[in-house]
Amino acid sequence: MKSLDDNVVVAKSKSFAIRSIKLYQYLTETKKEHVLSKQMLRCGKV
Repeated sequence: MKSLDDNVVVAKSKSFAIRSIKLYQYLTETKKEHVLSKQMLRCGKV
């Protein structure tokens, strides 16, 4: 039986979620953009 780390879909979904959170942090801290960053965070979380 494969573990969750061996599943390609799970790994890519996790990577996308982490990148989405980092983009949210960048937009709010650096660019002071709050509306777009909240929408990105909402759609990027799995």
